[in-house]
Amino acid sequence: MTDPAALSATEAARRIRAGRLSAAALMEACLDRIARREPEIRAFAWLDPAAARRAAERADRAGLADKPLAGLPLGVKDVLDTADLPSQYGSPIWAGHRPRADAAAVALARAAGAVVIGKTVTTEFATRHPGPTANPHNPRHTPGGSSSGSAAGLAAGFFPLAFGTQTAGSIIRPAAFCGVVGYKPSFGTIHRGGMKVMSESLDTIGMMARSVADCALAVGAMTGRDLGDPEASKPERAPRLALCLGPTAERAAPETRALLDRAAEACRRAGATVEPREMPPAVARALEWHGHVMNMESAQALAWELAEARAQLSGVLRERMDWARAQPPAALEEGRAAFAAARAAFPAAIEGFDAVLTPSAPGEAPEGLGWTGDPAFNALWTALGVPCVTVPAGVGPRGLPLGLQIVGRVGEDAQTLAWAEWVRQAVAG
Repeated sequence: MTDPAALSATEAARRIRAGRLSAAALMEACLDRIARREPEIRAFAWLDPAAARRAAERADRAGLADKPLAGLPLGVKDVLDTADLPSQYGSPIWAGHRPRADAAAVALARAAGAVVIGKTVTTEFATRHPGPTANPHNPRHTPGGSSSGSAAGLAAGFFPLAFGTQTAGSIIRPAAFCGVVGYKPSFGTIHRGGMKVMSESLDTIGMMARSVADCALAVGAMTGRDLGDPEASKPERAPRLALCLGPTAERAAPETRALLDRAAEACRRAGATVEPREMPPAVARALEWHGHVMNMESAQALAWELAEARAQLSGVLRERMDWARAQPPAALEEGRAAFAAARAAFPAAIEGFDAVLTPSAPGEAPEGLGWTGDPAFNALWTALGVPCVTVPAGVGPRGLPLGLQIVGRVGEDAQTLAWAEWVRQAVAG
């Protein structure tokens, strides 16, 4: 019999709705995996197995036949508030903090039938300073960040769905490092109420799972949008893909360049048109301003922490916030204007293409837990506010996962998810 914890979210929900699996049995299977590997992986910022069991039992009693996320255990990144679990934002400043209400995203997921299993580790305020989480494929390597616990927990089989958030590369990069699927929706798709927001212009809530279809299921259930079933609904034609390493191409490791070459050839064999395309200066300029906007808005967001608990911030965060506060206020407005211009120019930059095919990360997950990796291949797309999906695409020279990123136009999330699944199948086939 298949271990319930090994099921995709889509299949597990289907079985629960049909009465062939209970939420309690699925939760127990996940908790069994957690008991075996969590001491090594350390994906959770807060875990109460007894409470998770009770929540699953309540879900079964309430009935799940009409719930799209019927009884699915959900990991919640610890920058999203939960009324029944502490929300500590990866910082000692907020140790033991108990919000009164769920974040909007969490409330929407629960309403759709999901059962929160625990809070997953985030870097400090979803910025730089890492937590203790290790990569399940090799615990000597980072799982990436800032959505570290969500990516690692998925890869270890602790839960079938997890929230991530992205300001630079915090969904796509860790998902790629851990060999799972990450979906950063179009900016604003999932409401940020109850999130510890750092950058008003950039922060985006998204989903991580083991399949593209699972991501579409979860975000569709929370937002009411029809994102389709990328596994069941095949596109009527092969895609037209713009192959783009972007303005940070020099940071791509040899294994990433080789992966892009292999992927392009596999997609062509499957019928796709794949042509190199670089972003014009008006689009690429958004990357030049990403750091200013991210850090200057974060310094505003952390005004209270900087004033009242500065000593409890990490040294690297203090340094970045001091730098941001020293910048002229006009720099923030200039950066936001560059973002707006880039977003306006992007559709023309990929005219004639369905999506962009680009790296998810520079290479494999770096060794060590002191750094979560470089967002060089994510920050531009985040600044553009466009939907991005990373899919697993083999392994690198150290046997660690590699990912391919598919980028679409704002609002074309369903299409981007469908093309991501098409690319995944073409490369795997």
